[in-house]
Amino acid sequence: MTRDERRVVSPWNIANVLTVLRLALVPFFVVCLFLPGTGWRYAALGVFGLASLTDHLDGELARRYHLITDFGKIADPIADKALTGAALVSLSILDELPWWVTVVILGRELGITLLRFIVIRHGVIPASYGGKVKTVLQIAAIVLYLLPPVPDVIRWVVMGAALVVTVVTGVDYVIRAIRLRRVARRARAE
Repeated sequence: MTRDERRVVSPWNIANVLTVLRLALVPFFVVCLFLPGTGWRYAALGVFGLASLTDHLDGELARRYHLITDFGKIADPIADKALTGAALVSLSILDELPWWVTVVILGRELGITLLRFIVIRHGVIPASYGGKVKTVLQIAAIVLYLLPPVPDVIRWVVMGAALVVTVVTGVDYVIRAIRLRRVARRARAE
């Protein structure tokens, strides 16, 4: 073991603080989104943008400064799902995004999160490049829906791409989970 691997990292580090901040911003985002007026819509966009920025920043800081903790491994995906889930559900409640899109995306997100917890005893399924692309596309699509003057065709193209990548990466995670489980079974049998 290297010295860094033996070092105990406090859960009270900047990466985890940013994750908690993202969670705390979710209700403010939702309130701003439901208040009438263009100014509040831009406020919602600003809060969403800030929260999305913390998603990138907390991961970068955790990796760069070796601040990865068990709390962060659990809280970060929960904060991500809370932010995007709140945005999608809110946009559907406002009749700006069809419910079926929200159901497909949230069904995949919740299903894969549950799958990761089920197979964690066999090992960790790391985030894939496709998962990162999915996140960027979802955030971009939500931002386009939050911006009042964006033509619907642009919103639909980006949301459609996000939807396709979300489903494809979901299938990929299921395949990876099955392989991980098989490898773990073989290892135990040997």
